[in-house]
Amino acid sequence: QVQLVESGGGLVQPGGSLRLSCAASGSIFSISTMGWYRQAPGKQRELVAAITSGRSTNYADSVKGRFTISRDNAKNTVYLQMNRLKAEDTAVYYCNAGVVASGVVGIGDYWGQGTQVTVSS
Repeated sequence: QVQLVESGGGLVQPGGSLRLSCAASGSIFSISTMGWYRQAPGKQRELVAAITSGRSTNYADSVKGRFTISRDNAKNTVYLQMNRLKAEDTAVYYCNAGVVASGVVGIGDYWGQGTQVTVSS
């Protein structure tokens, strides 16, 4: 079994910063791309940032220059550093990863439970 657990969400003032973490655990053989998605009330889930096993990155235009995605392969963990936060960043943030589980043929798509980020004064 494979699990993804997010942490680091909370309440922050506009212009502030938060750092999200997502740790993968279980019977993991390898992890390919890891990413962060977010979903605000009444809106579709959208990609925020993604990072490959080779550490190539992609960012949504709305967060480019403010957010930084990184990963620690030894810890099977991906991070999202969020700076200069805006009210429109308020959403539930979800971790996503492509994982090859030990003893299993093929790659699976896994999601974390989500962590709330609220930007408000």
